[in-house]
Amino acid sequence: MKKMLILLFVILQTNVTIANRNTFSEHPTLPIGAPAPDFKLPATDGKWYSLSSFKNAKILVVVFTCNHCPTAQAYEDKIIALTNRYKDKGVAVVAIMPNDPKSIRLDELGYTDLSDSFDEMKIRAAEKHFNFPYLYDGDNQEVSKKYGPIATPHVFIFDAERKLRYSGRVDDTEKPGKTPKHTDAANAIDEILAGKPVTVSTTKVFGCSIKWAEKSNWITLAQQQWAAEPVSLNAVSIDSIKALLKNTSNKLRLINVWATWCGPCVTEFPEFITMNRMYRGRDFEFVSISADDPSKQAKALDFLKLQQASCKNYILNTDDKYALIDAIDPKWQGALPYTILVEPGGKIVYAHEGAIDPSTLKKIIVDNAYIGRYY
Repeated sequence: MKKMLILLFVILQTNVTIANRNTFSEHPTLPIGAPAPDFKLPATDGKWYSLSSFKNAKILVVVFTCNHCPTAQAYEDKIIALTNRYKDKGVAVVAIMPNDPKSIRLDELGYTDLSDSFDEMKIRAAEKHFNFPYLYDGDNQEVSKKYGPIATPHVFIFDAERKLRYSGRVDDTEKPGKTPKHTDAANAIDEILAGKPVTVSTTKVFGCSIKWAEKSNWITLAQQQWAAEPVSLNAVSIDSIKALLKNTSNKLRLINVWATWCGPCVTEFPEFITMNRMYRGRDFEFVSISADDPSKQAKALDFLKLQQASCKNYILNTDDKYALIDAIDPKWQGALPYTILVEPGGKIVYAHEGAIDPSTLKKIIVDNAYIGRYY
C-alpha cells in the first residue's frame, strides 16, 4: 500500500505541464503590460547579467529553459535560430535556468545526460554553442518567482520600455525538424518591431514543470521508494549469459561485470544505479553480472542490497572465469570492471574495460536511437 501511495503521488505530480496558470499560486506569472523585473545572475560565459546589460536592445526576449527537460532540449536549436534571425534587428535574447537542482528526481532525468546544476549548464552551453547568455537562478529562484514561468521553455518578450508584450511558447511544434503552424514568439517580435499591437499576446506553455524548491520532498519520497524495492542475485549458466548478449528484448541493455574484491568495481557501481534510476522508465535496462566465485554469492548479494540494486543481478554458477569472458565479449581481455551497451538484436555499441566515465556513458545512452532526448 505504501508503494502504491508513493507511485500515485509521483503520477499526480507529473513532470510535464500544459498550462496558462501557475504550478504554485505564490509564483504568479507576470501579466501582460507589467515591467520586466530586474535581475543580477551569473551566466555560463563567466559574466554577470542584469536588465541594464541589454539596455540598448529594442526588444528583450527572456526564455526560461533548462538542461534536463526533453521539450527544452527540443527547442534549443530553435532559440539559437531565433537569436540569429533577430540579432541585427535590435533584439536581445537571454535564457534563465529556473529550476532548483536539488528538487529534481533521478527518474526525471530520463531524457538527458545532464541535470540543471550550474556546472552542467556550462557543459550544455559549450556543447550547443549557445549564442545567447545562459543564466543560473537555481540557488534561490528569486528571479524566476518574479517572472512566474509555467514550464520550460517559457518565453517573455519585452518592448523598448521593457513592458511585457508576449508570454508563452516559442511555437506550437516541439518536434525538431517539424514545421510549426504558429510561430507565436517570432510573430510577436515582428509586430513589436513594426510598432503594432501583438495579436496573440499569451499562449499556453508545453514542457516540464518548474522544479521549485517547494518540491524537494519528492527526493525524500523517491529515496523511500527505491529503498523499498527488492534486491536479488540469481545464479545463471554460461548459456544464459550468452542469451543476455543476444538481447532479444526491445530495450537498450547496459551490462556491467564486477566483483566485490575489485576496488574500481565497488567504487563506480553507484554510478550504474544512478543511470538505472534515470533511464529505466524508457526502453532501457541495467544488468549487473558478478564475477565473484559462486561460493561468495551471499557476500555479493549483501553488497547489492547496500547499493539498493533492484535491477537484474546475476552471478555465474561456475568458477570458470574464462568461459564468462568469452560469453560476454571475445574481445574482452578479462580485466574488471567491464561494461558494455547492447542494442536489441545484440549489437554492442559501447565496450569499456576499466572504470567508466559516467558523463560520457550517459551521453552515449541518451543519444542512442532507442532512447533519445525528445518525446
